[in-house]
Amino acid sequence: MGHVCATGGREMSGRLIDERVSQRAFFGVSALLFAVSAAVTIVGAASMSAMGEMPMPGGWTMSMAWMRMCGQTWPGVAVSFLGMWVVMMVAMMLPSLVPMLWRYREAVGGTGATGLGWLTMRVGVAYFFVWTALGMAAFPLGAALAALEMELPALARAVPLAVGVIVLIAGASQITAWKARRLACCRQTPGRCRMLDADAATAWRYGLRLGLHCSYCCAPLTLVLLVAGAMDLRVMAAVTAAITVERLAPRDERVARVIGGGIVGAGFVLIARAAGLG
Repeated sequence: MGHVCATGGREMSGRLIDERVSQRAFFGVSALLFAVSAAVTIVGAASMSAMGEMPMPGGWTMSMAWMRMCGQTWPGVAVSFLGMWVVMMVAMMLPSLVPMLWRYREAVGGTGATGLGWLTMRVGVAYFFVWTALGMAAFPLGAALAALEMELPALARAVPLAVGVIVLIAGASQITAWKARRLACCRQTPGRCRMLDADAATAWRYGLRLGLHCSYCCAPLTLVLLVAGAMDLRVMAAVTAAITVERLAPRDERVARVIGGGIVGAGFVLIARAAGLG
């Protein structure tokens, strides 16, 4: 009897050690991935800033991210933008994604699943696949709009006012019941992983679903990022902080509303400046 107890104790101790090692490896890899993606984003944004911006009618400047440089082809510009977009999304979304991935690991790992690291990685890749698809859709729209603004001075002059209005609308949407439902959905989704099978196909579908929920929830803040400065480090840092806080704070709805109020205020400031009042 004593031998059985001792064997059981050693097995439990071994499992605890394995869990600690797995936990450290997970958070270590996550921290390394965040550090690398953040560093590449900073370098990329600095390189883009060094290229300068094009002065436009209306007193604003256009980012070179939407334009073709001398010797570049449009496919090359698109690939460059998409690569920067993916790295930027990893740096921005990882702080709020890591807790969700950890809940997935805890739930699926509790079923005795093997290859938990590969399953978790598959969820993360599927999640960022959704954001990659959004970047692929954003670039042609942004490039087409940039071309129109360069050809139509009247349209270019209206851009500062339009940006202010878009920011105002994005901030107002943060205060709506729609936003509250999206946040609740994002928070509840990881809990459903107890119903998932521990296989690669299910992990991929789960990551896609998680990415879609997140993209819906982050739509207002992503819109602010795109119109206020997709390659501006200050805007990126502010949006990253807002996404992380509203996703992880205990009172997520109140935090989202406070963030929305701040964005609404910024929208009014931008509109006032565009109208020559500030």
